Amino acid sequence: MLVNISDVKVKKRVRKDLGDLEPLKQSLRTYGLMNPITLNAQNELIAGERRLEAAKALGWEKINAIVLGQDISEAHQLEMELEENNQRKEFTDEELLDGYHRLEKLKNPSIFMKIVKWFKNLFKKIKAFFAKQKSKK
Repeated sequence: MLVNISDVKVKKRVRKDLGDLEPLKQSLRTYGLMNPITLNAQNELIAGERRLEAAKALGWEKINAIVLGQDISEAHQLEMELEENNQRKEFTDEELLDGYHRLEKLKNPSIFMKIVKWFKNLFKKIKAFFAKQKSKK
């Protein structure tokens, strides 16, 4: 659900230090908000304070949010805040290197991969052409 950022209420939070928001702001600029913030039925923030603050800093007026029902206790909301921040797992160095290596190959394919991709696209176009011709009959 898209909500007005000005309607989001931030009450007492566990996290005191939001850290450097610049990388998150850059991510939001480049990819948009990949994971919505979480609010209770009164538009009080449960999870996503860093995302919310980065969006505010970018001048966003609206943000995507999951709005939970009326029957969420204050204790359960606090558990959700703790859980969201506690259950993350950073990539290992090996996983990160592998991911960036794969990304590099996708962004800068070898000449062989460029030729293979060209032929794949050609065959897709040929297949689509014949399917279109067949459907006209």
